[in-house]
Amino acid sequence: MTAVTLIRASALSDAAQYAYAATAPKEARLIFLAGACPLNDDGSTAAVGDYSGQAAKCIETLKGALAAAGADLNDVISTRVLVASNRQRDLVTAWDVVRDAFAAHDVPSTLLGVTVLGYDDQLVEIEAVAAVVD
Repeated sequence: MTAVTLIRASALSDAAQYAYAATAPKEARLIFLAGACPLNDDGSTAAVGDYSGQAAKCIETLKGALAAAGADLNDVISTRVLVASNRQRDLVTAWDVVRDAFAAHDVPSTLLGVTVLGYDDQLVEIEAVAAVVD
């Protein structure tokens, strides 16, 4: 069972595809994850030119980092999705993959268009914070 409680804000728009806030109990251990990047095992960038493919690889990377910390996607308390594009449709393409991966655990999230990311041909990166009770 997750330590994260998602908070709905009924006075705010229901157009957002995520909870407006989240909390964790004071005894929770917080896990701050580095940005999950779309890298293959050999360090090359996966799915070059493909926002959806890179978002999926980032989710895979995020799951691996969470597992190493003793957590999973249901323990995530917030995300920040970075997309190297100035076109809203590219951001939405990446967001759809992230949103589908989290399903009913629709954590507070921020979706940002940025000019460039750290690796060659990188289009997507996902930052996250998780909380678990050991």
